[in-house]
Parts: sequence; C-alpha cells; structure tokens
Amino acid sequence: MDRLTSMRVFQRVIDEGGFAAAGRALDISPAVVTRLVADLEEHLGTRLLHRTTRRLSLTEAGETYLERVRQILQDLDEAHALVSSHTNELAGVLRILAPPVLATHVLAPLVAGFRQAYPKIQLDIEVNNHREPPIEDYDVTLLGAPTSFDANVIARKIISGEAILVASPAYLARRPAPQTPAELVQHECLRIKPDNHRKLGWQLFRSDKADEAVEVDVPAVLWTNHTDTLLRAALDGAGIAATTVELAAPHLASGALVRVLAPWIAGRYTLYAALPSRKFMPRRTRVFLDYLTVQTQLAVVNALAACDAC
Repeated sequence: MDRLTSMRVFQRVIDEGGFAAAGRALDISPAVVTRLVADLEEHLGTRLLHRTTRRLSLTEAGETYLERVRQILQDLDEAHALVSSHTNELAGVLRILAPPVLATHVLAPLVAGFRQAYPKIQLDIEVNNHREPPIEDYDVTLLGAPTSFDANVIARKIISGEAILVASPAYLARRPAPQTPAELVQHECLRIKPDNHRKLGWQLFRSDKADEAVEVDVPAVLWTNHTDTLLRAALDGAGIAATTVELAAPHLASGALVRVLAPWIAGRYTLYAALPSRKFMPRRTRVFLDYLTVQTQLAVVNALAACDAC
C-alpha cells in the first residue's frame, strides 16, 4: 500500500465529510476510498474513524493522527513546489565544466548574448583539462572528441566539424606550400600532443572522398597540449598547424592564415555536452543547451563560409 496515498485519502475523507464525497473529489470509487482508509487503520493498528449510517467522526487517535498528517503532507507539497521551481524556473546557477580551448572559443563568446536572453541565470564556468572530467559534479560538461567517440556517459551532440591545415603567409613565403600530403615531411609542422606522444604520424583525409586517407610521418618542430599556443605559433610563421575550421575562420578571413593542402583535412571532431542525468534536468540547463547548439552551429556555418571564401 502507498502510505502517502492512504494519508491523502484519509485527510480528504475528513475534509469532504464522507467516503463518497472524497471519492468524487479524488476521482476514485468510494470502495477504493474505504479500502485505503481501512488499510491505513490496519497498518497503524488502531481505528481512526467512527462510522455510522448518519455521520462520520474521528476517534481520539484519528484526531491526533490527522493533525500530524496535515503537517506532513503540507511539508511534502512545499518541498515538491520548491524543487519544481528550481527545475522549471529560468533562474539560478548553471555550473559548467570545460577545457581551456572550449571555454575560450566556445563558451566565452556566448556569455553576453545568453545573459541578455536569460538575465536571471548565473553561469559558473570551471576551466580545467581533466582526463576524466567529474561530470556528476556539473550541470553541463563540454567535451571535444573524435567522431568515433563512444564513452559511457550521457551526452548531447552539439556540433561536428573538421580540422584543416593552415600556415601564415610569412611561413609560405619561406617555404612553398605543399601540394601533396607526402610533401609535409619537408615542412616544419606544429602538433597538438596526442594521448600517445610517440605517435608521429599525421593522418589526413580528403573531405570530398571519405574513404581516401593517408598517414604521413611529419617532423614536428613543436608539440603542445595548448591549442592557443599552437595557433599563436602558426600565426607568427613557425610552421604548418592543424586547427578547427571555427578557430581558423577569422584568421583566414583577415589573411593572417592561409589554408594549405585543401581539400585534405587532419580529422573530424564532435563537440558534446555531457550531463549528469537525463532525468530531472532543470529548464535553465535545457535553454542553455538549446542556445549553445544554435549559436555554435551558426558559428560553424559562418566559419565554413569564411573558409570557402579564402
């Protein structure tokens, strides 16, 4: 027996003045009302109601029990309302975890627009490059991963994109741009450290031919685990780097970087928003994910347009 249901039915019997009236108010049959109250009395081991053909009245135990039941049910209803307001109200603190590159280039540009649209939602952004991020501790955790990503987490796909090869005009003035992937061995290449630092091969794909790929053992002159360091070095003419279309787009548009080896790409990636649970997601989390998705997809469209124009 559901004790809370029985308690609510018992209270309604008293408030409505009878079993039939309580049944009508609760949209259940009088027989069910009678059974639930009888089950409650059996569970408590005492009679709560005096029943006669003319009237219904509380026993002394029933009066004491009803007083406590009213308080318990009121506390439960208030607790439910409080939690529901946190879940449904577009207000409160939204805790977000992101690695540095995503915090700088994805989250930060969205803050002003999101705050203007939802002024009562506060953003608490933690920037950290965890190998195994504590997803359960945050409302949203941003993860950048290859398209083959298959982790055992609850995650919403935000965008997918490509990494292209770029270099500065100053570098290409010193070293003519490669015409084939094999020519990369003659160039100074700037690399993000892979999980296995010993892996020297740069695997390239043709964006227009999904099944065509080649691996080149490029002589990296820089290894770094920091995307902005890699991009800065490329802008300053240190060599050829692979970076996402979105990060390269403004520099391609300004002429500070030039794409090399098109249509070859250095990989595909997907941005995910990992969540602690699919259940009981606050509305503020939902609207943030929707805003993040729309704005990042728009950024990808603009970046691809800038890339195609260069």
